[in-house]
Amino acid sequence: MPFLIGLRRGLSSWIFRLLGRKRTARIGIYGPPNAGKTTLANRILRDWSGEAMGSVSPIPHETRRARRREGVMINANGRSVVLDVVDTPGLATKIDFHEFMAHGLSEEEAKRRAKEATEGVIEAVKWLDDLDGVILVMDATEDPFTQVNVVVVGNMEARELPLIIVANKIDLEEANPQRIESAFPQHPIVPISALEGTNIEQLYEEITRRFGR
Repeated sequence: MPFLIGLRRGLSSWIFRLLGRKRTARIGIYGPPNAGKTTLANRILRDWSGEAMGSVSPIPHETRRARRREGVMINANGRSVVLDVVDTPGLATKIDFHEFMAHGLSEEEAKRRAKEATEGVIEAVKWLDDLDGVILVMDATEDPFTQVNVVVVGNMEARELPLIIVANKIDLEEANPQRIESAFPQHPIVPISALEGTNIEQLYEEITRRFGR
């Protein structure tokens, strides 16, 4: 696998040198807590740079500050793009510290996490002013008609920014990506398992097509 990653990176660099040009797009990965945003960011970075973005956890709001990696080159189906990838904190309309206590955190830890998670939501919203596009990650096992999903989709449409919706967790038996396709038919939907890498090449093709212009 390291050999394949190195080969892929080498080919991408060669293509950019051959073309004599470099396209860079700053892309934010958005979505509700525990939809798999950081798992997807880790998958993209490991495939194309050999690094990782951050840790994941079953406790909501593990990512509470935006994290950024620059110069991630992706090449798929004859197209290439360089991404600045921003992994954003989970968006939520309500953050209750009792939810964290249910996961075993002390009251002090839970309140601190709730405060940091709230600050993270504000930071994620601010990033929308400085992006070229968004990958919106939805949990394919859950109802897509949430306030968070509808607001993010509407915001991107108002800004006329490219948007790809990822229907994540299709490795789970209860996943229903068709429900997401029915909810947002005006946008490209890519069903994947970020954890297992299922359909990840299809996502890379969509990324280069949407953000590589």
